Amino acid sequence: MTTRRRFLSIVAGAAVAPVIGLSSTNNVSQWRGIALGADARIVLDHPNADRLIEMAVSEIHRLESIFSLYQADSQISRLNRDGRLVQPAFEMIELLSISSRLNARTDGAFDPTVQALWSLYAEEFTAGNQPVDERISQAMAVTGWGHVKYTPQEISFDRTGVMMTLNGIAQGFIADKVTELLRQNGVTDVMVNTGEIAALGVAPNGDAWDIKLNGDLGRVSLHGAAVATSAPLGTSFDEGGAVGHILDPRTGYPGGVWSGVSVVSKSAAEADGLSTAFCLMPESEILAAKGDSDVYLL
Repeated sequence: MTTRRRFLSIVAGAAVAPVIGLSSTNNVSQWRGIALGADARIVLDHPNADRLIEMAVSEIHRLESIFSLYQADSQISRLNRDGRLVQPAFEMIELLSISSRLNARTDGAFDPTVQALWSLYAEEFTAGNQPVDERISQAMAVTGWGHVKYTPQEISFDRTGVMMTLNGIAQGFIADKVTELLRQNGVTDVMVNTGEIAALGVAPNGDAWDIKLNGDLGRVSLHGAAVATSAPLGTSFDEGGAVGHILDPRTGYPGGVWSGVSVVSKSAAEADGLSTAFCLMPESEILAAKGDSDVYLL
């Protein structure tokens, strides 16, 4: 069974102080728990810190109830089970719209309907097997963004067996939403890390937020921007770590041109989706698709 260990954190203003060992003020409040399937910590330095933390946690859990595949009654789980979802949340339609644009922009390398393939690989490797070509072909028959139809009133699949995962973009989307929630409530300097990072304002030292990228990808400075990193072998289906978790929806097989890709973009959702797709794409195609994003390849 594949897992990816993450740590969710939100830090704002001088609230970073307890995290990095600096002195703090009396306004600092902390919360620890589980969010997005990971250990989570929120640290805020704000006169209304307790109220803001409660709002942030509530928002994360609300969005989980839409996008989490691990919750049997989430909107995406019901969509996969029933093949249609009536009166979807506005955020579901919003994220499907972003996904549709990224699918076109990456010529199909980003495709949330890869879930049927992903489930096949997870099932087979958990049983100690490898998927055979026939079953991969069967999964490919229900893979493809063209199988998805959506309006504000309903989402549906055009054939039985189509399934969707938004795991390649939802973490970034949730980082964006929580960041915006805090901004609307007067927090001007904040970093939200849901596995992908969105940052507003400045760090406690007055500079842009300094972020160390995974592996040897280096560091970036974020100010009103976001960064996401993907690595094909960051999670693997097999115990030996040779079969990576990023499957190419265009071929049905594990892909990976790069060992790691980081994308800095205007939104964490965009950075998240692009970093996933760019793992499967040669540099020439990445340069054509990246737009005004910055890309770091390893």
